[in-house]
Amino acid sequence: MTGGLAHVARLRRMLFDAWGSTEERVFVSRAPGRVNLIGEHTDYNQGLVLPAAIGLDVSIAFRPRLDGRVELHSLAFGETRAFDLAEINKPQMPGSPAWIDYAAGTAWTLAEAGIELRGLQGVIESRVPLGAGLASSAALELATALALIDQARTNVPGPVRLAELARRGEEEFVGVRCGPMDQLAAALGRAGHALLIDCRSFDVEPVALPSGFSLVVCDSGVPRRLGESAHNERRAQCEEGVRLLQKRLPWVESLRDVQPEEFERWRVELPDPVAQRCQHVIQENARVRDAVTALRAADLDQLGRLFAQSHTSLRDLYEVSSAELDALVEIAGEIPGVVGARLTGAGFGGSTVNLVRADAVDAFRHIVPVRYAERTGRSATIRVVETADGAGLTRL
Repeated sequence: MTGGLAHVARLRRMLFDAWGSTEERVFVSRAPGRVNLIGEHTDYNQGLVLPAAIGLDVSIAFRPRLDGRVELHSLAFGETRAFDLAEINKPQMPGSPAWIDYAAGTAWTLAEAGIELRGLQGVIESRVPLGAGLASSAALELATALALIDQARTNVPGPVRLAELARRGEEEFVGVRCGPMDQLAAALGRAGHALLIDCRSFDVEPVALPSGFSLVVCDSGVPRRLGESAHNERRAQCEEGVRLLQKRLPWVESLRDVQPEEFERWRVELPDPVAQRCQHVIQENARVRDAVTALRAADLDQLGRLFAQSHTSLRDLYEVSSAELDALVEIAGEIPGVVGARLTGAGFGGSTVNLVRADAVDAFRHIVPVRYAERTGRSATIRVVETADGAGLTRL
């Protein structure tokens, strides 16, 4: 259990503070956030990604109910919300989702899949910073799913199926057309490793991270509000690119199927910015493969070049970076001991990910906030994150 016994005991006390102490069974479900090393906006194009689950997680201390009612108290928002399992009949219209919608959407997809659920009372503690691009919504979805499922039944889904159902809830109920990366990383994370995920087949392969280096996340202080951003527009542009390319390449089902040389031949038939979006995705898939090769060969210079190429592509072709994210990447590049830096997550605000030599982390943590404030007038939050295992359930 991430955070140790003290963390578990505190969650249990908060549950009792919210609903009163009893002798009933108490459980804690948890799911990690994630940082994506490379492979951005490829997941909903059936491509390749390389995320790592991190020790910042969402935990739910809960006790079961028998009446099918779900009551959840969010410590982050300081409020209690509820819904009834029997009354989640259809997805709500997309809009500005509340935190409870992610839990309700997860319950909706699980019920649609015929999985036995139970009501509960729970207290949610999120240590994944909201709006930082570290997949707080997916962590909430997976932790909620584990809490809702009646583990005594025989149709409990495996982690891959659970991740897919959680993703479906976010897309169809909440209205964010996300890919499967965040949920798969939360479900299947492995400490000490990134995960090479094929977002078409859902094949997942652990890739060991180098020793002597740290993953450092720099939060720009600009919240990323994915449901309100141009994320859905970018996905629609990729789909339009596929439709146009199919006129010349009829076997293509997604941008995953388009080879770079094929794209260069026919890109003239795509309007901008559709051609730019497609170019990023096609080249980013290749960068993921090359990054895995570089990690396995301990070629950190090549890994740094790939990070830089990915960020430039996200800035210029996919147009999801920002002045703040660009500043963080530029500042990191000036610091000795930094292997690579790039934005992580969907962009539109949020964070950068940095691979930093362990003996350079202290200097990095001191220099970046000072120079960032000088350039942008904003405050950056620096987090050294550890890789973590995937979602789990503990009985107290």
